[in-house]
Amino acid sequence: MRHDWISKAIPGVRVARGYKKAWLKPDLVAGAALSAALVPAGMAYAEASGLPAVNGLYASVVPMIFYAVFGPSRVVIVGPDSSLAPMIAAAILPLAGREPEHAVPLAGVLAILIGVFLVAGRIFNLGFVTGLLSKPIRVGYLNGIALAVTVSQLPRLLGIDSSGQTLIERLASLSGAVFSGGINPIALGMGVGSLAVIVGGRFLPWKVPSVMFAVAGAIALVAALDLAGQLPVVGALPRGLPSPALGGIGWEDVTALIGPAAGIALIAFADTSTLSKSLAGRRGERVNGNEEMGALGIANIATGILGGFPVSGSSSRTPIVLDAGGRSPLSGVVAALLVVLFMVLVPGVTAFLPTATLAAVVIVAAASLVDVTTLLRLFRMSKLETLLLVVTFLGVAFVGVLEGIVVAIGLSLVAFVRRAWDPYRTELASVDGVPGFHDLDRHPEGRRVAGLVIARFDAPLFFANGEVFADHIRNLVDGAPSPAKWVIVAAEPITGLDTTALDEVVQLDDELARRGVSLVFAEMKGPVKDRLVRFGAGSRFSPDHFYPTVHSAVRAYREWAGKA
Repeated sequence: MRHDWISKAIPGVRVARGYKKAWLKPDLVAGAALSAALVPAGMAYAEASGLPAVNGLYASVVPMIFYAVFGPSRVVIVGPDSSLAPMIAAAILPLAGREPEHAVPLAGVLAILIGVFLVAGRIFNLGFVTGLLSKPIRVGYLNGIALAVTVSQLPRLLGIDSSGQTLIERLASLSGAVFSGGINPIALGMGVGSLAVIVGGRFLPWKVPSVMFAVAGAIALVAALDLAGQLPVVGALPRGLPSPALGGIGWEDVTALIGPAAGIALIAFADTSTLSKSLAGRRGERVNGNEEMGALGIANIATGILGGFPVSGSSSRTPIVLDAGGRSPLSGVVAALLVVLFMVLVPGVTAFLPTATLAAVVIVAAASLVDVTTLLRLFRMSKLETLLLVVTFLGVAFVGVLEGIVVAIGLSLVAFVRRAWDPYRTELASVDGVPGFHDLDRHPEGRRVAGLVIARFDAPLFFANGEVFADHIRNLVDGAPSPAKWVIVAAEPITGLDTTALDEVVQLDDELARRGVSLVFAEMKGPVKDRLVRFGAGSRFSPDHFYPTVHSAVRAYREWAGKA
């Protein structure tokens, strides 16, 4: 039993116990292939987050090792990601101000706070919170991120300096620098050339690590032509291993980062959970969302302590492991160790790496986030969801990443409330040759039972729609072809009831009773009946007000009408 508990709490132990010799070679190959992408991607996302390139390597190494131990997925790669970069920058750069070296500890604290939120979510089983991010919001968010990230990298691609926090400010600063002749042609050439190599490699008939070729080619050109002094370069990395870098942090910094940490935690978990579940589905496996949340939280806390910044599941680097045949988390550990060897043995090689090349890496990654197909599909299917997508996109791109997400979640909740406030509702009737009772709006040939109204309301009853429900019943009674004597509510879709809605139902029952109309319920769920009793309405709605099916309720009405 003790070993079972350990295996459940630490999935890496379970994988290690079941590890097969046949997995070793593909895991080593996948780890080597992954390491070739981790170095340029890690440095690129660090710079996109407003941090030194070396911290991107720390954020690539530490989380993978911890996720290999605690993560429920065998192949998900956790590390820096383009979708998080603008949010990290938006959270830490205003606090860092004129002290760029202060950005590193701020990013570490941000990662720790994110980890704490996620671990707390794991403890309280809050894996369901990703439901706050509907598909329209996620697509709008990713498209907005793609635009924001691309614009943020254009100055590096052009070899110019620019400023501004919002997209409009950045575009204004960028255009001013361009029109004043500030473009560095050598940097532009390196950036465009790197873009061509990375994108072109994807169209070759065989798979090649085009990002690594672009980076290696740029380094070789700068070194051979002695161009390091003529364009911005990353510079030599400090030799050594990840280490704590949390100095100079005050409580005011911590409190200022709590809000952004909550928003980024939601996005990071949503991205990781979606990736993990989709991969598990392909393999015929299942991944527990709460376990995923806890593992991602631990990975963020670890990277925050050891000089990194917030991370999530990577949809661009995980496929590298899959394509190379990786079978277990060992592939991530191998990649991490190879990156550590790079940091220890040859950190000086980045002295010749153009920042324009790293900008190209980020731009290509951001372009992969764009999803026009879903936008067009939603436009055909739902104008409301299309509006949510567009508002999220505009908010993220033009107002701010975190602000845009908050607005989008708020709009999504408003849309949910609106649907519940104004749900589909109808009257039921019998249709010749078709068993049961059916929607009169869809079957106008349906036959009503004289003196009987059968109503359906497709939503839980709560404070916002109790009056709507009552008005629906009143309208059906007033519009009945013959004076109504009974109203049967087909209550199966009513999955909840609060006190405000109950007051409306009680008031409706009194009003109908004064008109000589009985209000009864069919197929009402047990928990809703229990709430009626708990709210004190059990004596009013006695057992003869409830029927197991609409058929039995109609039969009871016919018997009553026959005696009346």
